[in-house]
Amino acid sequence: MIASGLVAKRYSVIIRSHISDRQSHPQPAPTLGRERGSAMVDVSKWPLFTLLGAQDIASIRQACIFGTSANEAIYITHDDEVFVFGLNCSNCLGTGDNQSTIKPRKLDILSGKKVVSLSYGSGPHILLATEEGELFAWGHNGYSQLGNGSTNQGVSPVVISANLLNKKVVGVACGSHHSMVMTYEGEVYAWGYNNCGQVGSGSTANQPAPRKVSNCLQNKVVVSIACGQTSSMAVVDNGEVYGWGYNGNGQLGLGNNGNQLTPCRLAALQGFCVLQIASGYHSLALTDEGLLYAWGANTYGQLGTGNKSNQLSPVHIMAEKESRIVEIAACHSTHTSAAKTQSGQVYMWGQCRGQSIVLPHLTHFICTDDVFACFATPSVMWRLLSMEHDDFLTVAQSLKKEFDSQETSDLKFSVDGKYIHVHKAVLKIRCEHFRSMFQSHWTEDMKERGSSPEDAIGLLDLATSYCENRLKRLCQHIIKRGITVENAFSCCPPPCATMQRTWRSSASSSA
Repeated sequence: MIASGLVAKRYSVIIRSHISDRQSHPQPAPTLGRERGSAMVDVSKWPLFTLLGAQDIASIRQACIFGTSANEAIYITHDDEVFVFGLNCSNCLGTGDNQSTIKPRKLDILSGKKVVSLSYGSGPHILLATEEGELFAWGHNGYSQLGNGSTNQGVSPVVISANLLNKKVVGVACGSHHSMVMTYEGEVYAWGYNNCGQVGSGSTANQPAPRKVSNCLQNKVVVSIACGQTSSMAVVDNGEVYGWGYNGNGQLGLGNNGNQLTPCRLAALQGFCVLQIASGYHSLALTDEGLLYAWGANTYGQLGTGNKSNQLSPVHIMAEKESRIVEIAACHSTHTSAAKTQSGQVYMWGQCRGQSIVLPHLTHFICTDDVFACFATPSVMWRLLSMEHDDFLTVAQSLKKEFDSQETSDLKFSVDGKYIHVHKAVLKIRCEHFRSMFQSHWTEDMKERGSSPEDAIGLLDLATSYCENRLKRLCQHIIKRGITVENAFSCCPPPCATMQRTWRSSASSSA
């Protein structure tokens, strides 16, 4: 992938066949999750799941361990049935009563729903989004974090619709006692405890129902959200990061420790395109170039800087590692951090079973989830864990999983030295321009080409093939920059009709 900071640079495209120069890194264990980094893990590494038999374990498609002592669990089967078991603090199991159970109990109201996002708070309270865009909430509600307008405990899952009518919720995040969701349109809504401004309303009054977070996020398209204990963060579609709420340890990365009642852009990461964020009392950010930045609280070395000093601004971590970072992990329930590289290596640091590890430590794990199962305190899951096999992946998901993979690609594009690893066969299938180029004058030797309109449009089709929205936006920007009066409407070969329509749209918007 390409950083948005490269947009302002001069573009040239170098196409290199590199079958013979692939990296000789050790190959990781097979990845069986939905996306690269979401590996098939043994859920019995979490003590609570040892209560289940082999047949129950085999039926699990998604799972999450949560709670102050990692003593509550929810899991979804391959048949989309939802089960819970554990201590049931604050009715967080949603069974309609306050009874604990070591035997899984089925939540009929959620069964048959396809779960796409789940998060938990410290009470705990639970937010769950379905494929249809419905939002369910239950559990602790002392600060109105369920968004139902009251402070009564939620004994069973209920649909939260206040201010969310006709909105499709696609992502959820929970702080200790506040809640946040992201809609299909890229809007953010927040509610609940607001003592530090974490709801983003401009005040510190608690918010009893979902309220749209605007201010600096107005007219922005948010693509990712995360909550710390009493802070909130969002990534917009151009890779910018915004934060608000508690900042006493510098976890907003603004260069100071003052709380923020409304979203503020993290200026220190200007020029970087951030793909993923993770927050607790510290924050981690992963860029599209595979770079890892950390800031905030560092009492247990969770920033990975080699010391325990808090950082008010982002610091580059693991800069000496040769392989790019593809996944980061942290959550507000622990002081543990983890990361996975493209070559399959998993690192951990921070509070690990009572020890303070101040530098990233290489493990023998195959995924970041194992770090939290074996070393986090409590041993919660940092995300809703997916255990979907490759057999269930669609063609688009499989292509997305292998995008920019050095291990399987046979071709690489270079834009000012930034490589994108791709597959010639896919290019030939998807775009007549590349098919003609490879068949007519392509050889296995190095070839260099200027960034012609055809190449730019072909790259846009490449981005579409791999379902890479960020690359699509960057290609569209490149096309806009190359439009002139002379070449407008005439640079597309007839076979790429879809791309020609995109070119015309770009020309119209730049006029």
